Amino acid sequence: MSGLGRRGFLTGAGILGWRAATGTAAAATRAALDAVSAAGYVEVQLLHITDLHGYLGAAPARDSVITGAGGAKYTVGGVAYMATHLKRLRAGREHSFFFAPGDLFSGWEFPAFTLSDEPTIEALNRLGLDFATAGNHEFDRTPGFLVQHMEQGVPYEGAGLTNSFPDSRGQVFHGADFRYYSANAVSGPAGATVLPPYNIEWVPAPDGRQLPIGFIHLTALGSEGFPNSFQPGLTTLDELSAANRCAAELKARGVRAIVLSMHDGATAGTDFDSGSDPSGPAYELALRVSPDIDAIVTGHWHSAFNMMLPDPAGRPRPFVEAGCHGQLVGEINLRLDPVTGAVVRELTTSANHPNTRDVTPDPELREVVDHWQGYAARNAARTIGRQRASFRRALSPAGESTMGNLVADWALWAAGQAPDSFDTSPRADHGPTDLALIALAPRIGRSVVNTDLLLGSAAEAPVSFERAWRAVGYGNPLVSATVSGRQLHDALEQQWALDARGLLTYAPLAVSGNVRYSFDPAGPVGDRVAPADVLIGSAALRPDGAYRLVTTSYTFTGQDGYPALGGFRDPVRHRRDMESFVAYVAELGTLRAVSTGRVTAKGTAASPGLPAQLIAPSEPVPSLPTPVAAAEEAARDTGRRPVC
Repeated sequence: MSGLGRRGFLTGAGILGWRAATGTAAAATRAALDAVSAAGYVEVQLLHITDLHGYLGAAPARDSVITGAGGAKYTVGGVAYMATHLKRLRAGREHSFFFAPGDLFSGWEFPAFTLSDEPTIEALNRLGLDFATAGNHEFDRTPGFLVQHMEQGVPYEGAGLTNSFPDSRGQVFHGADFRYYSANAVSGPAGATVLPPYNIEWVPAPDGRQLPIGFIHLTALGSEGFPNSFQPGLTTLDELSAANRCAAELKARGVRAIVLSMHDGATAGTDFDSGSDPSGPAYELALRVSPDIDAIVTGHWHSAFNMMLPDPAGRPRPFVEAGCHGQLVGEINLRLDPVTGAVVRELTTSANHPNTRDVTPDPELREVVDHWQGYAARNAARTIGRQRASFRRALSPAGESTMGNLVADWALWAAGQAPDSFDTSPRADHGPTDLALIALAPRIGRSVVNTDLLLGSAAEAPVSFERAWRAVGYGNPLVSATVSGRQLHDALEQQWALDARGLLTYAPLAVSGNVRYSFDPAGPVGDRVAPADVLIGSAALRPDGAYRLVTTSYTFTGQDGYPALGGFRDPVRHRRDMESFVAYVAELGTLRAVSTGRVTAKGTAASPGLPAQLIAPSEPVPSLPTPVAAAEEAARDTGRRPVC
């Protein structure tokens, strides 16, 4: 301790900290890499992962190879390999904490997604996760589901029903052995946090005292309006204000070592263990947030970087993100002053370790993965209903399909069902839902309709859980809300628009069976649908009327290209598309032919020569693990950053 004076520390920080920000290894000073310099301090190891998304067996192909220094490539992923790496990293470390800045569950891998993410929680329990930040996808069901089921193990929809699955030891789900936190996710008129804002962990000092370390947690701003985590009644507060408030509270409680774990991210180059040219909301926050915060761990953007950034007082601190889908294990090493408990910033180091698959997988975690993959396969094969008709996504010249009509009928049915048993969002009585609209071939992203449901040559055929689950949805809740008749009319008009080449395209909406309308294919864009030609029930559309519409949250939030619906009021969230469509098939028992002729073109309705190019439905996605993964792939391919 006495060998390094404050002046020497700051000189080193000024040099090496700047170099780290432009691409070298993340150490606050050269002294941080010298074991002798750490003598007498209390060493604390912080291990972290982010955005696992339930990928327990392996990372998806697109994310399975990552690039390190000098362009070196590493094949990565899988919790069984991660357990082996964690054991190595923890070896000989007396004080080690393992945490994550969000999106661990709401998993896109088939076993996790179809089994209520109970496989993910079991794996994280076995990995020894200590605590986690709530990401936006932790709210994909409801805040109540996160707390009561995932944390506390309260049976979902009652004991003995379909999603209390036996784990790899044959035990009923008991919830997480760790807790979730968020300082800026609030609900209700009083704005109470739905989770604790921070946690304090303790490490022993040489004289027998306990030194506190505070961890502040932030959920991505706007999570309540993201399509998958759309949550009426939830609000995310300003991240900077929340972090600074918590830092001040912790300092007032005598905490001198503070870490920020935030589910919001940045980009900083392509080498997973360095950083260059950083940008993004987490970076902007890192430059401004309280200098009492000693390290910043980010997520949400599925990026990988490791660097030192100066705080507002000019002192270096780690700014890191550990990729996604089990690619990396991040490590930060803090040295605490044994008397004050403060972090000796100048001795801080950080690194991102690739979760390589060239080690022996941990047998216990391998057993967990194998168990859930086998269980999911058996669950996928069970029959939930039957069908006596085929349903195809192929569009008629008028833009109608039998699969689209089936899905629109499901959406109207779903809006009338009882809410999720843990759903505490506002639910005023707005009366029955009037109609459903479903985007069949949106200009942006993928349709909620994924595949056909074909009967084959038999008069009747079984429908398995997997067929129904893959046919519709990508983890998106249905939402009903009040819109005006003018908004409905304008949304129908927005089916026709010019593309970037100046070509007129038609992106049709399916309507529920209680709706009929016709359009003029020769009319000018913006004036093809007369309100009098739109019948809801037996009544013509009234532009000045109010209607309860159900559609996906993607459509309501403008992600599908029908902005007229954006001014909706009094939204009510319903269950997620995949689970809800499976329930619909089971409720009907037998799928029979749906009505057609809901949409017609005036004059030349049977002619294929309508003066607009009909946008074809997205290709089926059987090669991808889930339709959600397909939606992510599509977003990346179009150059849009997915809301991860």
